[in-house]
Amino acid sequence: MFLRSYRMTGSGSSATTAHQRRLRSKYGAWALVTGASDGIGKAIAGQLAEAGFNLVLVARRREVLEALAADLARQHRIEARALALDLGQRTAVSTLVSATEDLDVGLLAAVAGFGTSGGFVDGLLDRELDMVDVNCRAVVELSHHFAGRFVAQRRGGLILMSSLLAFQGVPRAATYAATKAFIQTFAEGLRLELSRSGVDVVSCAPGPVRSGFEARANMRMSSAASPQVVARQTLDALGRRTTVRPGFLSKFLEASLLPLPRRARSQIMGVVMGGMTRHQNGSKEQQDGGLA
Repeated sequence: MFLRSYRMTGSGSSATTAHQRRLRSKYGAWALVTGASDGIGKAIAGQLAEAGFNLVLVARRREVLEALAADLARQHRIEARALALDLGQRTAVSTLVSATEDLDVGLLAAVAGFGTSGGFVDGLLDRELDMVDVNCRAVVELSHHFAGRFVAQRRGGLILMSSLLAFQGVPRAATYAATKAFIQTFAEGLRLELSRSGVDVVSCAPGPVRSGFEARANMRMSSAASPQVVARQTLDALGRRTTVRPGFLSKFLEASLLPLPRRARSQIMGVVMGGMTRHQNGSKEQQDGGLA
């Protein structure tokens, strides 16, 4: 573990909009964001800092994380703690829990995750299992601890990352889609269970996001939403909806696919994924990268 704290005092940005005031009044002073070094996690961290939250930022890349924490602390006059951890490691969540025991954390955004693309049998089994650990096991472990804290304090919020791919099987992304299906049903159950204790849960199910994923996962996307749009619509939905599908493309694809039988949806998504990974044909290498 590597932990560094950045704190700036003075009159920085204040929660001036109704949306920002709602977030601060419901969830308190501190928020924890995993996967905070880029993409959706970085965008959520920036918008929470703008609303006046102090932040615990978690990601693997220490230098990038430290730079982000310092920038957000300076720009918004908050305290930001950078915690360099790989959530795929079995001891990572317990380390994170110990590092936040002294903080009044009221909001968890569990954004960290990654995906693989390409044929299932062509990929490395270790990478598939690592993905299950990061996308599912670590999220359950984090949610269990922080939901317990939130229930005890009678307030709190959980943001969990699903995907458009969660609602049917997807060829050439079979394991990734399955991990997101797990998160989707997990979030739906938790929202009903925890709402009576004052804890909000939202599942964010975006389509393609312009977060650098396509390069890391060796995929090519012709259209994608911005991380800022995904972050804004997700924070707005927290406490109001069970599932949010940010961006026009996600909503369009939902409307197009929803009336179809599940098998037909899988076939269509297989065609889409095949187009995104067509350039991999002839290669046995399966690439991995971050997915929302």
